[in-house]
Amino acid sequence: MKYFDKILIANRGEIAIRIMRGCRELGIETVAIYSQPDKNALHVKYADEAFCVGEAHPSKSYLNMERICDIAEKSGAEAIHPGYGFLAENHQFAKLCDDEGIIFIGPSWSTIEAMGSKIGSKRMMRQAGVPVLPGTEGGVSSVDQAAKVAAEIGYPVIVKASAGGGGIGMQIVGDEAGLEEALNKGMRIAESAFGDATIFVEKYLTKPRHIEFQVLADQDGHTVHLYDRECSIQRRHQKLVEEAPCPIMTPELRERMAEAAVTVAETADYTNAGTVEFLYSDGEFYFMEMNTRLQVEHTITEFITGIDIVKQQIAIAAGEDLAFEQDDVSIRGHAIECRINAEDPLNNFAADPGKILRYRSPGGPGIRVDSGVHMGYTISPHYDSMISKLCAWGADREEAIQRMRRAIYEYVIMGVKTTLPLHHAIMHNSHYVAGDTHTHFLQEEHIMKSLRRYLLEEEIRMQTLAASLRHGKQVAAITAAVNAYMQNTRKQS
Repeated sequence: MKYFDKILIANRGEIAIRIMRGCRELGIETVAIYSQPDKNALHVKYADEAFCVGEAHPSKSYLNMERICDIAEKSGAEAIHPGYGFLAENHQFAKLCDDEGIIFIGPSWSTIEAMGSKIGSKRMMRQAGVPVLPGTEGGVSSVDQAAKVAAEIGYPVIVKASAGGGGIGMQIVGDEAGLEEALNKGMRIAESAFGDATIFVEKYLTKPRHIEFQVLADQDGHTVHLYDRECSIQRRHQKLVEEAPCPIMTPELRERMAEAAVTVAETADYTNAGTVEFLYSDGEFYFMEMNTRLQVEHTITEFITGIDIVKQQIAIAAGEDLAFEQDDVSIRGHAIECRINAEDPLNNFAADPGKILRYRSPGGPGIRVDSGVHMGYTISPHYDSMISKLCAWGADREEAIQRMRRAIYEYVIMGVKTTLPLHHAIMHNSHYVAGDTHTHFLQEEHIMKSLRRYLLEEEIRMQTLAASLRHGKQVAAITAAVNAYMQNTRKQS
């Protein structure tokens, strides 16, 4: 069924291409937008039409709401898909689309606004009976107030920005002595990053697991979940490895968490695709937030359920009811996603923009690569450093891990530092293989020791390649470096 004639994708890179692929399968034409540095990007070439939206800085391009809506109108696009990031969770943009008569492929602007407040959404869910971490029920107005709450719930506590996301502004406080400084710093960061200095305090769990549920809801209020994902392996509160389903999930826990996730969606009067995120510790789970958009890691849920979430988003936005019931959704096998970023894991994950000199993506049974790059592509310093999302599916978790190991072995990216060696180390780590992970996993010495070994080999390989390239021996150097790298990887495995 052709739900729309034309959709504008208000994003860039791999997620823009992912959405365009779904549109192409549905026979829907696509409109790309691009900043000046992105004029030769892959998503620009893939779309049926493309329009320059502005200069490099996101505020003058991918965050330029009026310009994007103007392009949608001029191109004849009936709907806009925001992807993730940029304007995906901006209620003002969703409202602008509504005002302009453009369909926003996502929840209503009022739902985005309500769930965008961590304080407000937690208050709402507490009233609905969903478990929420103990802490302040509103914004903190004084150090004395925060100290009183912290003493009641017990240290450590975490200071968060109410309007925040991506871990920005979070401050962990171990005792009362550090509370005032953390509050002041948190408010400064919140005001600078989000234009809202409101912060709150809640109990900090030392080694929790991050477990989330994918939900879909049509415009008639029919809500289903697509089961669970484990997203505990993170750096700076941002995910690096995800898998579905969660390896420690039991039928009883899944039933309780799924019921809570659906309750969250229904309480928020939710429509379209969304994700309910929980923290889990010592047999208990707590509502953390709801992401009112398509998640980066939607890929692994698609693997285990066979449901195309992007197509579902488009259908729901067109007014279609969900074509299946909860009992029609089942789990098939296990899937893992590794985010491949142009970053240096040994330098606090600093971004490493630059030109990709050699690129070869993996393939074979059970492998999916969502990417917006190619050989010769230059990773811009202006935007997110993600190169691709590498996904592996297996009949069970063991096979999924084995296939991910193979895919990492096959993946060749030269010219920039990447997180590939980190993922190699994780996939061979005994604690990960046993499913023993938590949100501070990368801070553990056992993973860092392994990581340092793999990254040292990668650094030597890249230095050798760079020296050879300076002497004009590109082909021979690249071939030798690839062979040496693969031999070293095979020995370590």
